[in-house]
Amino acid sequence: MSSDRMKAPLLDGLTRRLAETPTVFLAEPRIGRRGQLEVAALVTDLLLSLGGDLLTPTQAAAYTPKDKGERNRARLVAICCWLLHAECFRQPSELAAPIATLLQSGLDELAGLIDAGRFVSDPERREELVRRVLSQLDLRPAGESEHQAADRLSALDSVERERVLRDTRARLEAERVRKLKKQMQARQAREATAKANREW
Repeated sequence: MSSDRMKAPLLDGLTRRLAETPTVFLAEPRIGRRGQLEVAALVTDLLLSLGGDLLTPTQAAAYTPKDKGERNRARLVAICCWLLHAECFRQPSELAAPIATLLQSGLDELAGLIDAGRFVSDPERREELVRRVLSQLDLRPAGESEHQAADRLSALDSVERERVLRDTRARLEAERVRKLKKQMQARQAREATAKANREW
C-alpha cells in the first residue's frame, strides 16, 4: 500500500486521541469469569467498520486472554482499537487486512515489554505506539519523509532498545566467561609448573 495514496495522519491528533482513551477501552479484559471487556468484540466492530469480515471463533479466541500473562496484550489491542477508530483510518478497502494483521500479531513484542496503560499515560510511549501502528500500516505522519519517520520510530523503539540491551548483556557475559576461563587456565598452568618444580 502506498502512503502517497492516503491522507497522511497528523501525529499530534493521534497521540492526543490515545491520551483521551475512554475508560471503557481501559477496562479489565475478560479472563474466565473476571473482567468486563470483550476485546474480540472490539476487534470485530473495528474490522466490520472497515469492510472486513466477522472473526471466526478461532480468531476471536486469540483476543480472549486465557491467563494473566496474556492480559497485557489484550489491553494493548483494546487501546489500539480506540486509536484505529480515528477518522484518518477510515479507508475500508485498503486498511481492513493490514489492521487485522496488526491486531493479530503486530503488538506482541510491545505487550511483552511495556504495561499497556503507559501507552495512554506516557507521552513517549504514546508517540511510539502511534508511530509503530503507522509504520505497520505503511503510513507516516503528515509532514515527515520516510527517513524522518523511520529515524524517530527508531529513537523511541522499546523493542529494539530491549534487543540491544539483551545483546549487550550476552556479550558482557560471554566476555566474563572468557576471562574466567583464561584465569583458570593460567592458574592451572602455574600449578602445573609449581608441581613440576617440586618434583624436580
